[in-house]
Amino acid sequence: MIQYGTETGPLQRDPWGSFRYVRVGGEKPFDDDRFSSLKDTPIFPLSMRRHLPVWPEGREGGKLDQEGMYYAGMIADQLQTPPQDWLVMSRRYTTQSVDTSALEPDNANGWFDTASQTLHLVIPDPVPQEVADEMPRMLAKRHQPVKQLILHPCYTVGYGSKDHYNFPYYGAVAALYGDGLPVRLANDRYEQFQTSIKRHAFDMDYRIAVDKQTGVLQAFQGAMTADGGGRCNFTPSVVMVGATAAQSIYYFPKSDLSSVGLASRAIDAGSARGYGTLQSMAATEMMMDELAQELKLDPIEFRLRNVLKSGMKNTQGAIPAGAIRADEVLVKASQHEMWRKRAERKVEFESQNPGKRYGVGFGCVQKDFGTGAETSFARVEFSEDGRISLFHSGAEMGTGMSTSQSVLCAQWLGKPADEAHFSVTDWALLPMVTSGDPYTMSQDEQDKLQTNPNWTPSYCSPSSASNSAYYFSHSTREAARLVFEQGLWPAALSIWQSGIGGGQAAPLVVRKEDARWVEGGLTAAGMQILPFELLAKKAYQMGNLTGAVVHVFNRWQWAEADFKLNNHSERLPVDGLSVRIGNGEFSTLAREQVYYPPTQRNNAAVTYYSAVGTLTEIAVDIATGKVELLNHHSIMECGNLIVPELVSGQLQGGLAMGIGHALHEYLPLYEDGPGNGTWNFNRYHLPRASDVAVWKQTGDILPALSETDPPKGMAEVVMIPVVAALVNAIAHATGHRFRDLPVRAENILEVLP
Repeated sequence: MIQYGTETGPLQRDPWGSFRYVRVGGEKPFDDDRFSSLKDTPIFPLSMRRHLPVWPEGREGGKLDQEGMYYAGMIADQLQTPPQDWLVMSRRYTTQSVDTSALEPDNANGWFDTASQTLHLVIPDPVPQEVADEMPRMLAKRHQPVKQLILHPCYTVGYGSKDHYNFPYYGAVAALYGDGLPVRLANDRYEQFQTSIKRHAFDMDYRIAVDKQTGVLQAFQGAMTADGGGRCNFTPSVVMVGATAAQSIYYFPKSDLSSVGLASRAIDAGSARGYGTLQSMAATEMMMDELAQELKLDPIEFRLRNVLKSGMKNTQGAIPAGAIRADEVLVKASQHEMWRKRAERKVEFESQNPGKRYGVGFGCVQKDFGTGAETSFARVEFSEDGRISLFHSGAEMGTGMSTSQSVLCAQWLGKPADEAHFSVTDWALLPMVTSGDPYTMSQDEQDKLQTNPNWTPSYCSPSSASNSAYYFSHSTREAARLVFEQGLWPAALSIWQSGIGGGQAAPLVVRKEDARWVEGGLTAAGMQILPFELLAKKAYQMGNLTGAVVHVFNRWQWAEADFKLNNHSERLPVDGLSVRIGNGEFSTLAREQVYYPPTQRNNAAVTYYSAVGTLTEIAVDIATGKVELLNHHSIMECGNLIVPELVSGQLQGGLAMGIGHALHEYLPLYEDGPGNGTWNFNRYHLPRASDVAVWKQTGDILPALSETDPPKGMAEVVMIPVVAALVNAIAHATGHRFRDLPVRAENILEVLP
């Protein structure tokens, strides 16, 4: 018999996370800040009242959080009673819940060998190291503990939708009760809709001030809430990233940006492509077009007046890494025929198509890549017969990182890896250990923990946050560089310097920086080309370094450490190192000193950006409200490309997802939503080829500043500007500005005359 208790209604809980970032800059953009999160502190709630945050009381000269709230109050007062030459605009934007729609539903294959008490588990997971760490703890609580767990991470798709998810644990339980038989546990598509991680629905209130005479932005106040669902996946960091990204490509002298991740009865929301920035930056871009209209300025010209330039600070007070090139993206977009001829094309198109309205829209954003605690292992080695092997902790989630990391070896070793292994969980060759939370630990705690020569703030990152091109590449590149500098280069010198009088090298000046891989092998300053196989054999004969394992850590800058190599101390941008000499075994080198980024750098929230701008050309059918995407063009800035074909694929896929988000995809949050088990692709409109101008779309990539530019993460940013560009194009076509997504045919029909 089942007896139920009193009916209580949905559980009411405090938010999963709340954040606030206040900045007041100096007189000029490059002057020191009066207050910022990086210089001072982000602001956190003192308590909760009715399940909403209670912020500290503002007080000038008080504690840091009180002083931050004092400046937040000052910004609010200015926006409420602005100077006469300010235009202050207030708008509310909302975005919907969507399904992440991984084409491979969540699944796991398992077999429990009862004879040996060994559990074998095949898992499609972006961070198998997490499962390797957590699963034994769960299995240890079984009445008959499992003696051995053997994980088999596999390639899959779905990226963030499988990040920090629970399905591998269900697969393990199913295997334990499989009576010794192999078990496959997998969702059908209805179950996938019912249980898989969703994109957060956002509700955003923005207030922006601009000088009416100069068209220069003055202040930005933004408050956003996101529905995190019933269990906390990545909601705290999603809302944090949403707030810190809201400025998009613009410089604001003053800003107050807050975000709250609500706990609700909705399906769990978590890591999805765009990660909060899709919601917050698309809204900013829509508002920029409306501000430009009010000021009677060309929308791209207005953006150029306010674009963040190199050396300026973001809304957390941090200076972004390297050259910021969003202004170049804007200039190229302004010169594109789709933009220049939009007025005459509108007249021409509408005269030839009386039942349709023509519009062109633009959006441009720059998105961070990385998490602020990026870390990975990489092992690069070569055999005596010249075969290169790569082992990496990163997981292949359909992004092509297994190709790009293999290709990267060619920069230092002249050719891609002959053999590559990913999702590696066993790093006994470099026994790093971790403890504490890299995001919340104090400087004193870090200083104490780093006295252990094997300690690192974080052990291993998932494949997430567009991290493979830059962060995973760093560990691969550093391992390959060591192999070249300590193994192959000395071997090359030995060959070139052999013979009477110092050989062929003696008459010339041969420096390592002149080394070049060319067809057939290695040369430098006119030296004989040496095949890789010859160099490998010589390196083994000399007892040189033939393999390296590195561990790296990044908190918005790379950790460094001093290691002794060939009796010389060398500072490397790695925090752990193990090497192999000749045919010997790998041995861990003790770091002499380590230099971790200060914990205060967590307050920067982001320093790495890549920029994308997108132009869209649409037609709206006034009888049906349907939007037809006629064409679109994107301009990217993403450093040097590792594999151009992969970048093209990311761009095309990201655009399709952004188009779906802007025009088609929608899930009710609660009882009528996917949790009721009735949702499938018959009700959920994913964009098809006919929706995305598949044969007309074009893309352009800014050339790198030099061959030394690092590649940038761009897999998420590519889906964001098209959202705003489409909504702005609808406004151009219909005269109505939508602020709630998606904009579907029925919404358009409601506003057409």
